[in-house]
Amino acid sequence: MFEDALMESGGKIKTKSKYWMVATFAFNGAILAMLILIPLLYPEALPKTAMTAMLVAPPPPPPPPPPPPPAQVIKPIKMVSEIDQGLHAPTKIPKDIKMLKEEAAPPPQMAGVAGMSGMGSGSGVPGGVMGGIGTAPAPVVKVEKPKGPVRVSSGVVSGMALSQPKPIYPPIAKAAHVSGAVVLRAVISKTGSVENLQVISGPEMLRAAALDAVRNWKYKPYILNGEPTEVDTTITVNFNFGG
Repeated sequence: MFEDALMESGGKIKTKSKYWMVATFAFNGAILAMLILIPLLYPEALPKTAMTAMLVAPPPPPPPPPPPPPAQVIKPIKMVSEIDQGLHAPTKIPKDIKMLKEEAAPPPQMAGVAGMSGMGSGSGVPGGVMGGIGTAPAPVVKVEKPKGPVRVSSGVVSGMALSQPKPIYPPIAKAAHVSGAVVLRAVISKTGSVENLQVISGPEMLRAAALDAVRNWKYKPYILNGEPTEVDTTITVNFNFGG
């Protein structure tokens, strides 16, 4: 047997592979035929879900969307002006052009008022009122003088100053490094002197020095309607270490 395996047998060894191939092919064909014929002969054997999916018709497609509404047509509104209704160019040029003559207006009649004779000049109608209007004197308007001082801003008053001696810096405030502005309310008389001084605001150490200095200040008289007038205003005195 070992000899036959190493050497060519020359047809001495007989195998059965041909029969096994035929048998295997027949067995596979029988299985394939059973898989095909059983569903056809016994449809009950198929799964119900598969049958339902095969027999149920697909749902109908959704209806198409409604068409969009037609666009509203906006009609243009023709604006007719009342002014242009009577101003239109003529469609045809007339052959004959007629000239219209307007009569002169009658002169106005001046009616007199009974019992009013003697008023106006001699050029007026006797007993009339309209004759003396042109020669009547102009009315005189009296301007009342203001009662009390006139309120004027500090900027206007500063331009009226004639003499403004500088205040003396208090040594105590200088040693304490106190500086600032002192605001005073004052009344400037008709002669330009300062009266009725009152402190509005400012450091306590600097108020007395500001009052002493402003009392000696002089201003030009404030002229109102051609006459000097008392003025109510504010005066600011600044205290700085640099003078």
